[in-house]
Amino acid sequence: MRAIRVASAALLGVTALALVAPAVVASDGDSGHDVTPFGFGVLPRTIAPGGQLTLQIDRSGSSCRGTATVASGAFDTVRIPAGRPSAVTTVDRAARAGAVHRVTFTCDGISGSTDLTIAEGAPDDTGLPPVPEQQVPRAVQAGDGGSVAGFDLKEIILGAALIAGSVGTAYRLGRHRESEDGG
Repeated sequence: MRAIRVASAALLGVTALALVAPAVVASDGDSGHDVTPFGFGVLPRTIAPGGQLTLQIDRSGSSCRGTATVASGAFDTVRIPAGRPSAVTTVDRAARAGAVHRVTFTCDGISGSTDLTIAEGAPDDTGLPPVPEQQVPRAVQAGDGGSVAGFDLKEIILGAALIAGSVGTAYRLGRHRESEDGG
């Protein structure tokens, strides 16, 4: 009889966790990016007027196979040909310092956007394109396996309370049924 109670409590705990997990995963806290089947990004994310900007699109294992179009009020529309992962463009010299521009990537009919901030000062005059500091963020993040990456303390406490509540309820129901059976 004890095994049935333990199994019931475990099943309730797993069910509660399964119902809460999708909401926690969906709220990753990065509201600056749209969810697309392909990754995209701008480097650097803050740039002076007249500076060179690298526009990146992740084509490895993604659904972006054709020409990608990148548009923003901070620079002329750029086309990234099929098979190429990036392009370099120049931010308009007339761009207003402190302004935040939306950069929209469109590929195969799907669009996503991110923000670009215009900084004060003059651009770097080396004439070289900016060196990417990081890879383009992918559409799906995997591999956190067993860690608490992306969770905050409130989410962990809420999950623990749900599991403890389901275990406690299963125990109480098992004890109540046992007392009715005369055991």
